[in-house]
Amino acid sequence: MERQTLIVDADDTLWENNVYFERAVEAFLDFLAHSTLSRQEVRAVLDEIELANLGVHGYGSTAFARNLRQCYERLAERELSEGELAAVMDFGEGILRQEIEVIPGVEETLAVLASRHELVLFTKGQPEEQQLKVDRSGLAPYFGRTAIVAEKHRAAYAALVAELGADRHRTWMVGNSPKSDVNPALAAGLNAVYVPHPSTWSLEREDLLPEPGPGRLLVLDRFADLRRHF
Repeated sequence: MERQTLIVDADDTLWENNVYFERAVEAFLDFLAHSTLSRQEVRAVLDEIELANLGVHGYGSTAFARNLRQCYERLAERELSEGELAAVMDFGEGILRQEIEVIPGVEETLAVLASRHELVLFTKGQPEEQQLKVDRSGLAPYFGRTAIVAEKHRAAYAALVAELGADRHRTWMVGNSPKSDVNPALAAGLNAVYVPHPSTWSLEREDLLPEPGPGRLLVLDRFADLRRHF
């Protein structure tokens, strides 16, 4: 088998991530208990705040906690107290205390792939938080390199491939997000493997771009299916 470079996403590709944010949002909605807005309407306000703040605070539990607080300050129907604001912040900050839940089949698959190809872990977010998750996952030994960036866009992929000295035609990006993993990688001339996750964050959902570049696109049901193709 020809040795290739496999760039692999982390959150919701290797381990569960967004499900903890979803649980935090549900707890926040219960705590807010808005008298007139539906849960969907409150979530729409939170999505708006998160989208507006991405360029300022970035990703991760700390940024998410700030977004929850801002949403609470905007929508709360009672006088704000420091105790309530601290409780709201803890819904977000508590995510970092969660155990890392590696997705079934991931570690066994990485062990096989690492013996055949060059593996690079590529994730976005707050560097210390993302590195902590990588370390706690126990998966770092399967990767020759870990790269953490603020945003995964076309330029980020082009820069990573140039730094690796990899051949784009033999380089694949593997991930669950069309917006951050698949579309920008294809636009940068790489190949991509799309492994959908049922709990992908709503702001990471996007239609797959039709013919965005010369690269090939492979869609798999499970991460473990990579062993049949690589």
